[in-house]
Amino acid sequence: MPTIMLVDNGSSRPDATLALRGLSDALAQRLGQPVHPVSLAHSSKVPAQALDGRPADTLEPFLLRQAAAGAQDFLAVPLFFGPSRALTRLIPQTVARVADAGPQVRVEVADELCPLPRGEPRLAAILDRSIRTAMRSLDTGTRIQALLVDHGSPIPAVSAVRHWLAGRLKCLARGDYQLGEAAMERRPGADYAFNGALLEEALEAIGKEQAQAQAQVVIGMQFIGPGRHAGRHGDVEQICAQARARFPGLEIRISPLVGEDEALIDLLIERAEQRLQARGGASLLRHG
Repeated sequence: MPTIMLVDNGSSRPDATLALRGLSDALAQRLGQPVHPVSLAHSSKVPAQALDGRPADTLEPFLLRQAAAGAQDFLAVPLFFGPSRALTRLIPQTVARVADAGPQVRVEVADELCPLPRGEPRLAAILDRSIRTAMRSLDTGTRIQALLVDHGSPIPAVSAVRHWLAGRLKCLARGDYQLGEAAMERRPGADYAFNGALLEEALEAIGKEQAQAQAQVVIGMQFIGPGRHAGRHGDVEQICAQARARFPGLEIRISPLVGEDEALIDLLIERAEQRLQARGGASLLRHG
């Protein structure tokens, strides 16, 4: 049976590592076996005292330590929406460096959360629930504009995931909210226009359009857990505060994060099972 890792990109914010550990614990409880929370970068900068005295694990030192203890076979379950370069490049490069250091390890990577072209309707359902949760404190008698917001990517295949999810959400909305899209980051130039509007640009457009009336906006957070953009004191909160200050008629709510929905664990289990079965392994599940 492989050593299972729940893998995220990593963050220098303690809340991100603590959230990853929470998801790993929940996944381990369902599987009945250990799941190791491992980040690909950044998390090693977080002081251990900010993480209950236990330093964050990043991939390369984790693999070296586990290999020294005799482990060779690993399954990485990624907390990524699309085919990020972190999955397609960073993990293979890290495994190659570990091999150069001596240990021969095998790291299988399960599918991302929303593999295209088939997509993942259950992920869209999670996002719809999170948007509706944020809507509860708004006046549903007036138009509600939702913005599906992701990190933004220089890779069209990653941004295509947000576009696919937005298409599903437009069906799930059933007229209760209108849906647009925005990104937190976009490289300059026409080559990266596929990312669409930045969040501050989208809020600016809504604010100007509704300058003489109250506008209700929900930020649909296509983020797993807290970090530089998401969570308390993240960039999303700051951009929303700036938009409210400029357009007093803007009433903005921020949705819960994807990692707060229990249905995410079902998806992660399925991704792990699919990868294991593809290589002829036994089921990971020891109980329901």
